[in-house]
Amino acid sequence: MHKTAVSLAVAALLAATLGTASAADTIRILTPTWLGFAPVLVAKDLGYFEAAGLDVDLKFEDDRSNVMAAMARGDIDMDMRTVGEHQGRPRDASTPGVIIGTIDKSVGGDGVIADGSINSVADLKGKTIAAEPNIPARLLLQLALKEQGMTLADLKIKEIATADTAAVFADSSISAVASYEPAMSQALKVNAGRNPKLLLSSKDSDIIIDIITVRKDELAAHPEKYAKFLAAVYKAVDYYKTNPADYIKLAAPHFGLSEAEVKDILDTSLNYTSFAEAQEMLGAPGTPGKLYGIFDTVMGLNLDNGAADTKLDANQQIDPSVIAAAAGLMK
Repeated sequence: MHKTAVSLAVAALLAATLGTASAADTIRILTPTWLGFAPVLVAKDLGYFEAAGLDVDLKFEDDRSNVMAAMARGDIDMDMRTVGEHQGRPRDASTPGVIIGTIDKSVGGDGVIADGSINSVADLKGKTIAAEPNIPARLLLQLALKEQGMTLADLKIKEIATADTAAVFADSSISAVASYEPAMSQALKVNAGRNPKLLLSSKDSDIIIDIITVRKDELAAHPEKYAKFLAAVYKAVDYYKTNPADYIKLAAPHFGLSEAEVKDILDTSLNYTSFAEAQEMLGAPGTPGKLYGIFDTVMGLNLDNGAADTKLDANQQIDPSVIAAAAGLMK
């Protein structure tokens, strides 16, 4: 069946079944440890899921391979991560998971730091750059290189763990590091003697978007659960916008951070996507939104740098029918 027809069928099923879910409707989720996903935890704290008849269980897992294995086994129903990570190998067209929403956009949480001798991306040619494989900052670097007529092949790439950013950047043979917060800020602070700078930042790009993904078989069987889930999550985003101090107080313990640390990250590193913004990103059945173009751009970068083996079709990987059905629940 064509993707549009599938979306319309799901939308029709949603319309027929919304409001019929039982209290036992559980949604099991694994996500990386990132504040961008805090609206799910705050929605649970505020009772939004309970009011919708949902039992949401979110656990943190930073190893993407473990999450993909759990999805394949059916141990979880959803995951959340960036578009670029979603596309990475070994995903192909048959891998479980279809995108039904967005939750946050990086606006400074990812970037590339460089020493004082580097004034532009062009200056990186022939230099050693450290980066963990398949992280958002690597895509930022690749896109910036492409705009200069360069590729990652023009650099010497040293693979690292992002947690080691500060120690790696202390090595004078490393000209730049692709990283994310808080590792970037820490590395800039402790390596002040290198006259470091933030060379590239996600605040200047729109390609680092965190998405909400659900198993296709689960969505087909229980579409109403996921419309209710999205509505509750976007209500939590609205709560942050109207009650930021209380939202931060609720979110901080889930991440082992102080309220001041959470506030700093939310002020400088990410923007939550509201329901209206998510609608604009996904569009509607038959009318693709902005996320489709972002998906295709990032897909090309992932194929070029070897992070992905299969060219995925945005029309098959994104399903806007759930967010369309959730509109009636955003009251």
